[in-house]
Amino acid sequence: MEGQVGYWRRNYLTPVPRVESLGELNAAFTEFERAEEKRRIGMRIRTIGQDFTQEAPLLLPLPEGPFETGIAFAPHVDRYGMVAVRVCRYSVPVRFIGRTVHVLLRSDEVVVFHGRTEIARHPRLTTKGAERVVLDHFLEVLLTKPGALAGSEALEQARRAGTFTPAHEAFWSAAKRALGESDGTKALVHVLLLHRHLQHRDVVAGIRAALTAGACTADVVALEARRAAESEGRSPTVTATTPLPEPVVPTDLPLPSLTERRTARLPPDQRPLPALDRWDQLLQHRPGRDSL
Repeated sequence: MEGQVGYWRRNYLTPVPRVESLGELNAAFTEFERAEEKRRIGMRIRTIGQDFTQEAPLLLPLPEGPFETGIAFAPHVDRYGMVAVRVCRYSVPVRFIGRTVHVLLRSDEVVVFHGRTEIARHPRLTTKGAERVVLDHFLEVLLTKPGALAGSEALEQARRAGTFTPAHEAFWSAAKRALGESDGTKALVHVLLLHRHLQHRDVVAGIRAALTAGACTADVVALEARRAAESEGRSPTVTATTPLPEPVVPTDLPLPSLTERRTARLPPDQRPLPALDRWDQLLQHRPGRDSL
């Protein structure tokens, strides 16, 4: 095993691969494995793939139930709506400020629970002090403090991620011209709230139609978004057409143990219990008594 680690490092990880995501790196490893199936070790007649074909039927089956590999934490949500996990911080909906939540830290993502309900899911950050902020988590606060939106980190990250599109920018500008700085921003926040139950592309289509009609209200955007979806013969709601994240076992449930799975296949131990009578006599021995 240790030799194979060095082999893979020298042959496939030198120089270090440059990828945009962990998924892209995993896809590259899949191609590496396919290449390895055609390789012969030393002077062997068969390739690695041919040997594995013979050995595969002898392997134990994979466990039927899922096994959680994430590390569990129970952080406190600070007054900014953030939780600290290792050396990074992640946002949660502001209604959970002041509460203790459960976090599963996985190799590629961070899942946050309150009780048995998933409340946030983020890609895992690796840079010390990095923050992942989702704009949707702070919309209720922005309705009462609309001035905080313009320079917020949440808005900047939404722009970089592409969820806050040029159509949103155009609506915001038009709303501020028509309603003023504060009320125009509130109108934008109401539009952003539509994303919670309408598909993103339908909301964007609704924004464009509302701008064409010269309207700057969330009601018009919602109506036009539904029309855009119905024109294609589908439902505009998120729950009807958008797949939800896979359910995750919360940290307060007992997780299966690898040790239990291994011992479950072993025969019962029929050996007698060890006799500890002579060892118990040592408990009566006091250091220094025999030396007098």
